[in-house]
Amino acid sequence: MPNTPERPRRIRVQRDGPLLIEGPVEVVDDNGEVTVSRRFAVAVCTCRRSRTYPWCDTSHRRRDRRSCEGGPA
Repeated sequence: MPNTPERPRRIRVQRDGPLLIEGPVEVVDDNGEVTVSRRFAVAVCTCRRSRTYPWCDTSHRRRDRRSCEGGPA
């Protein structure tokens, strides 16, 4: 998927959340594998908990209540 000079891609950074990227996009992982999404916007996982990595499945929202309260996990 070639880059186009019409305008830059917009990426929104969310604290404790995914990167929201205006699509379509290609994501290249550390093994060189390319994953493509042709959607108008995608959420790219930054916590690596997603079962659909590199796409976000909101796994970052799941937390162990005890670890959030400062107790043993």
